[in-house]
Amino acid sequence: MAREAVKARERKRERMVAKYAEKRKALKEAGDWVALDKLPKNASPVRLHNRCKLTGRPKGYMRKFGISRVTFREMASAGKIPGVTKASW
Repeated sequence: MAREAVKARERKRERMVAKYAEKRKALKEAGDWVALDKLPKNASPVRLHNRCKLTGRPKGYMRKFGISRVTFREMASAGKIPGVTKASW
């Protein structure tokens, strides 16, 4: 489980990326690299890192579900994810 501060920092980055998305796009199209350089560092989408929405785990992230593989397995076994069944043959 990630510390709350780490999860909060990541949420803050997501909000900042969304806030500056339009401005960043306009500056790129205009080719104004000086103004683009003056935007906050955390406004760049490259600085985002996928984390599990429930635990904050940074590794083993499954994009389709937005959670880590560990959390996915626990929830799938408990039947909490619709449409996901354990394989049997």
